[in-house]
Amino acid sequence: MNGFLFDENLPIKIQFTPSLPIIHVSILGDSPNDSQIWEYAKEKELVIVTKDADFSDRLMVDLFPPKIVHLRFGNMRKREFHLFLAQVWPEIEMLVIDHKLINVYLDQIEAFR
Repeated sequence: MNGFLFDENLPIKIQFTPSLPIIHVSILGDSPNDSQIWEYAKEKELVIVTKDADFSDRLMVDLFPPKIVHLRFGNMRKREFHLFLAQVWPEIEMLVIDHKLINVYLDQIEAFR
């Protein structure tokens, strides 16, 4: 695992310091499609961080998928989003080592192998 790939529906810049790099999909050009994001993450060994359920669904049909962090909560103000993510990020980083899917809710985190 070489870092995290934030989907286009997430901020380009974050306001906390993760232990691994965070890259935004905007480096792939304007509005890359899910397949481009998926293949880039696999090639670069990045964990996809998204609010898009399509990636969680796709995980089930790929023999060697990238890992996914699915943020499963509604929109919130930017400041609240950054505070919440900074609070749960250490646990996400720990869980993603041994799990292929992490579902992050406001009140809990689920991890699946």
